[in-house]
Amino acid sequence: MEQADSGAADSVPQGSVRQSGGTENSGTEGSGVAVAGLADSGVAGSDAEAARSRTGRIGRRLLAVRRGDRVLVLLAALVTFLLLFPAAVPNGVGRLGSLLETFLPWLGLTAPLLAALALLRRSAVALAAALAPAAAWCALFGGLLLPPSDTSSDVTALQHNVSDENPDPSGTAGRLLKAGADLVALEELTPAALPAFEEALQGRYPHHAVTGTVGLWSTYPLDDVRPVDIKPQGVGAGWNRGLRATARTPHGDVAVYVAHLPSVRIGLSGGFRSAWRDESAALLGAAIAAEPLERVILLGDLNSTVDDRGLAPVSSQMRLPGSGLAFSWPAAMPVARIDQILAREATVTHVWSLSATGSDHLPIAARIRF
Repeated sequence: MEQADSGAADSVPQGSVRQSGGTENSGTEGSGVAVAGLADSGVAGSDAEAARSRTGRIGRRLLAVRRGDRVLVLLAALVTFLLLFPAAVPNGVGRLGSLLETFLPWLGLTAPLLAALALLRRSAVALAAALAPAAAWCALFGGLLLPPSDTSSDVTALQHNVSDENPDPSGTAGRLLKAGADLVALEELTPAALPAFEEALQGRYPHHAVTGTVGLWSTYPLDDVRPVDIKPQGVGAGWNRGLRATARTPHGDVAVYVAHLPSVRIGLSGGFRSAWRDESAALLGAAIAAEPLERVILLGDLNSTVDDRGLAPVSSQMRLPGSGLAFSWPAAMPVARIDQILAREATVTHVWSLSATGSDHLPIAARIRF
């Protein structure tokens, strides 16, 4: 009995051990695989969730309007408003409105600056806001950068303030001749320099007229030449900067005006001082309004851009150039076109700047269609 019990005891534990061992090993391996699978699934889910979280944070960061973003958005809105409505800036203090309008195209430089700041801040809202002043600038001035749609012309005109300190009048006249214009208007002609211009230009331009310090040279006969009184009150005697003539062109008679409006001054104390210029512009505008001939060409140094409200008495009656920025002053680094070629009952299809002469202004030329 003891042996049998002992044998039975010996056989049962061995089988039990083997069976238990097999079962335990198998169960343990299966359990390990299942746990690993659950772990892998958990890691993958965690990674996906983390990725979604990061994407969400980036999206929220881009779309969030933080304090710095609000500043950029407000600046973009302000620049857009000033570009579209510069007349909203009053002239009562330092004539700031006219100053802004004189250099209005340069306000567009703020658009790429605002866009760069928005990219640095990774703000989609600020970047979208920066597109507003860019769009406004393109609507106002983008067309001037395009090539002219019409390259033909009935008349080519040239305008140049030759400077009363020009060291080489003959050389300046020689450069102007190369433009091949039909009409040439010059300002700041001094008694000492006038003979040099007359001698150099007489071959191509048999017709010319000079009044005070302004002159007109023409390939067409000139008739009814007379001075135009644009002298503001308070300016001394002998100040004569306006001229009017009838040019007998193959396309009919055209009234040609040459004008040199008073200079403006910019200072910290007085701001943008343009009272004399504005008064002279009003006198010139009245003369053009009373002109009996329908077709008018105005050539002159008006000492401002056509956007300046101070020139409204003149510019409101004329057609502005269709293309071309043609910055003319200062010659060393032009920032504005204060020399103008404008027309009434005609179209200035394109205006451009010429190379520098001995003047502090660049010459400008234009094609004109009747």
